[in-house]
Amino acid sequence: MLATCAEVGWEHRLLHEPDPVVMANVRRLAGYRYPRCLRPTVAAAAPSMFAEPTPLMDGATRLGDPLASLPTVFHLLWCGRLSTDLAVPLPELSIVSAAGR
Repeated sequence: MLATCAEVGWEHRLLHEPDPVVMANVRRLAGYRYPRCLRPTVAAAAPSMFAEPTPLMDGATRLGDPLASLPTVFHLLWCGRLSTDLAVPLPELSIVSAAGR
């Protein structure tokens, strides 16, 4: 198969199912991609709150009521302004940091 693909200039790649935890996290964060999820005061404070890697719920609590701050934190994760390992279930075990850390 590889030789046949190479003869016609095609690339052959074998793809597998995505990791179910990663996919669940991406689906969850996708619900927060809309600007309506962004609270400007929380968004302004979040990078400094997560300047050092911090458990997601600890940081969200320090930003205020988690019910109010989590949508912004999730929005910032979706946009790449914060980062986390998506192979770890959100939010139970997630360690979040400012993007680029």
